[in-house]
Amino acid sequence: MSSDSESRPLARLRFRVEASRGRRYPELPHPYRNPFQRDRDRIVHSRAFRRLENKTQVFTAGESDHFRNRLTHTIEVTQIARTTAAALGLNEDLTEALALAHDVGHPPFAHAGEQELHRQMQRFGESFDHNTHALRVLDAFEQRYARFPGLNLTFEVREGIVKHSRDLMPGCDPEFSEYLPGLLPPLEAQLIDLADEIAYNTADLDDGYSGHMFTVPDLRTSVAEFEQAYEELENQFPGAPERVLFQETVRLLVDVLVSGLIGGSVEAAERAAVEDVEGVRRAGVRVASFTGGARALAAGLKLFLRDHVYYAPSLVAARSESAAMIAELFEYFLADPSRLPENYSEEMRNQAPHRVVCDYIAGMTDGFFMRCYRDAFEIR
Repeated sequence: MSSDSESRPLARLRFRVEASRGRRYPELPHPYRNPFQRDRDRIVHSRAFRRLENKTQVFTAGESDHFRNRLTHTIEVTQIARTTAAALGLNEDLTEALALAHDVGHPPFAHAGEQELHRQMQRFGESFDHNTHALRVLDAFEQRYARFPGLNLTFEVREGIVKHSRDLMPGCDPEFSEYLPGLLPPLEAQLIDLADEIAYNTADLDDGYSGHMFTVPDLRTSVAEFEQAYEELENQFPGAPERVLFQETVRLLVDVLVSGLIGGSVEAAERAAVEDVEGVRRAGVRVASFTGGARALAAGLKLFLRDHVYYAPSLVAARSESAAMIAELFEYFLADPSRLPENYSEEMRNQAPHRVVCDYIAGMTDGFFMRCYRDAFEIR
């Protein structure tokens, strides 16, 4: 039987719920859910989370019933992140809450939408970032409680939303000054970005294959790790259909990447000689990391997807069209803010018009955006 240090090798770095800095607005404890479990449930029941069902991941809705959307992607990230946290001995509830929240700030049309909103905001000396927007959504826009604005999430979940994919330096934007700039987030938050990478690298491979954007021979030639695994499976299951062998190979790659994240994080913790959560925060470099082999595989998959999926002419054209429509609708509302819904018009008292317009568009699903666009420009 394995020892606890072998089965839960980074348990000493686990963020313990009793160490939480709490909520902005104090609440009585729940009889059978800890604070991070309550955060998880509040995120799942939020409108912003539900809207992910109709937001693009890579392929727009209507091309296939089987392609991922932003919600199914989030579920896959959460599964990978929670599995990794459990294997390392970390706080699974905190990890799960962060994974579920990591994309709620995404606007319609995936990264094309985010980039276009950022371009629009730059005209006014401001910016748009989906992580920052996620925090604003969950802190203020979700109105479900009489006693406080937003979801009143714990400090650690709010910090992780801001810092899971970037580090805050001292002297950063005052908006983030409360989130311990100069210190890294707990390891649970650090896992999210790499779990996200594992999920989209393998899922986009699956969707790209289903969308006939490349062939298995293309992939075997380009990614050595895929070729090796595919060849082994061919020998193990002679006569199996190509699509089944492809799925088996992708499944193995997920396992290699998750195992690489677990092993790489253990190695990094040993190199940094971190012994507790405070050590993780002050390590100077992130503890969550891949082994060398997993890192090479992830890089190879990214390169292949860039060349064969993300920059395929059909997707480039779709992104350009989406960005152009967002720019048009942004200008339409900015020219006459009274066209906005009444509750957004009221926001004009406290916010600049361009910020309110940006918030409104960022909250739209792909489908609602298209309905607004058609109504605005009277398109049948």
